[in-house]
Amino acid sequence: MCRDCPAPAGSRPRLTRRSFHKGVLAASVASPVAANCLTEPAGATIEPHMRLVVPVGQPRTVALTLDACSGAADMRIVDTLIGLSVPATIFVTGLWIQNNPRTLSLFQSRPDLFALENHGEKHLPPILGNRTIYGLPVAGTMAAIAREVVRGADALAAAGGRPPHWYRGAAARYSPATIAPIEALGYRIAGFSLNADQGASLPAASVAHRMASAVSGDVIIAHVNQPLRPSGAGVAAGVTALHAAGSVFARLDTLPVAGLDCEERRAPVA
Repeated sequence: MCRDCPAPAGSRPRLTRRSFHKGVLAASVASPVAANCLTEPAGATIEPHMRLVVPVGQPRTVALTLDACSGAADMRIVDTLIGLSVPATIFVTGLWIQNNPRTLSLFQSRPDLFALENHGEKHLPPILGNRTIYGLPVAGTMAAIAREVVRGADALAAAGGRPPHWYRGAAARYSPATIAPIEALGYRIAGFSLNADQGASLPAASVAHRMASAVSGDVIIAHVNQPLRPSGAGVAAGVTALHAAGSVFARLDTLPVAGLDCEERRAPVA
């Protein structure tokens, strides 16, 4: 049960079979995953949604969260964020960390803008069973999910990152039974309320339009690892439009969040 991947000192408690399989007893009471999302029937997967809790009277405030799954770095987005001093929460995998040391160093050199969080080791969705989702093979077992989560954090720590506090699984979908054990390891599940690019699959104009229509409290999900796809240009344009409109950008570590009802999708999903 992942005996060879203890959490680094000062980050997460060491994973044991008891702590993972009995995780429901220790899961955070402040879970951003809505309670009704955890009672779906066997074989279902859930997509947790959440929003920022923005104080009354504040300007439109949104959280930009960007997934760095594997592949390269989309500097159209990165340069826009730095140029406009827009903060963002970046979810990185061990694969992306290994392949993009320069951009990782750039992120780490700007802690005022970027918070780096856990997207897993190998970008395996934290889903039980033998299937694929969005073309990705799922982790399949509780042990494999634990390894994916813990080694993802280990990869970030080994690269000099601070211990992550949030986890977003590959495809942002989960088996309901995996939520509490992941939270018991010390992570909050990072949902979202606005899907800007649909897995970096949308044209630039569609992405920019979606982002420009964000309302206060939205947690936006997009991707920063597909520099050859048009969607990245749309993310950069959407950030620019929100910034020009006077929107405030907040990282996930700066405001409370509230869980929303989950979208439910039944198996099979391959």
